[in-house]
Amino acid sequence: MIYDIRHVTTYSYESPVSFARCSLRLEPQSGNGQELISHSVEIRPRPAERTTRRDFFGTHTESILIETAHRNLRIDSRSRVAVSRHALGRTAPSPSWESVRDIAFEATSLGPSSPVGYVFASALVPVLAPLTAYASASFPRGGGIVAGAADLMRRIRGDFRYDSKATVISTPLTEVFEKRHGVCQDFAHVMIAGLRGLGLPAAYVSGYLRTIPPPGQPRLQGADATHAWVSVWCGVELGWIGFDPTNDLLVENDHIILAVGRDFSDVSPVDGIIVGSRKQKLNVSVDVLLVE
Repeated sequence: MIYDIRHVTTYSYESPVSFARCSLRLEPQSGNGQELISHSVEIRPRPAERTTRRDFFGTHTESILIETAHRNLRIDSRSRVAVSRHALGRTAPSPSWESVRDIAFEATSLGPSSPVGYVFASALVPVLAPLTAYASASFPRGGGIVAGAADLMRRIRGDFRYDSKATVISTPLTEVFEKRHGVCQDFAHVMIAGLRGLGLPAAYVSGYLRTIPPPGQPRLQGADATHAWVSVWCGVELGWIGFDPTNDLLVENDHIILAVGRDFSDVSPVDGIIVGSRKQKLNVSVDVLLVE
């Protein structure tokens, strides 16, 4: 499948901003079942400086510097991506979760794809005893890693309520778990915390999900949004497999990967600092269109 993706981020400020320095992680990855065909980013006002690099996790990161006074900042990212991947079945044969845990801890590489880098607590995902206990119900002794992760994903989908107004980025994971509501970012963090508590490597994935409107209704432009899910290391042979706890889906051709990290703080599409005062308003619009 080939997708055209448009991701527009707009900041509106009550008073002029004299300076802004931002990091953009808006270029979809090549690899893991997808290939980037084209990508461009238009920024208004025009930056005085634009530099690119690859961060530790391999994410294409662009740094921009704006020195022109402005009350609106518009970042318009456009990409074309080919996706071709096949998801395993939920009950597919896989190594026991205990063996995966042991192999992960024995890893000698510290590179971005090494499982050991995703076993320990990170900035937004502490290892918490209640979440470890919650996850352990999906991992009986000797159970397969894929079946266990799929069951945990299913339970999160059933036990947690999607509520876009319930949390913000800074909401502690303990509060999300206690109240059992939040958004895709929260559900991914919950699943990652539970898996890491059992010693299993789990990464945070940001990206896009193609949405299909109800029968007979047109698809609304801008109706899509950035999405988040979990990538679980399932052993040397199977490698990293995607699980979407928000929708109880194994990741296949409707998911487009943008960036991978330990948690949201590693993959935020746009972040940075500004020099200004008063309030700001953020609007994000995403379109994911299948190219016929």
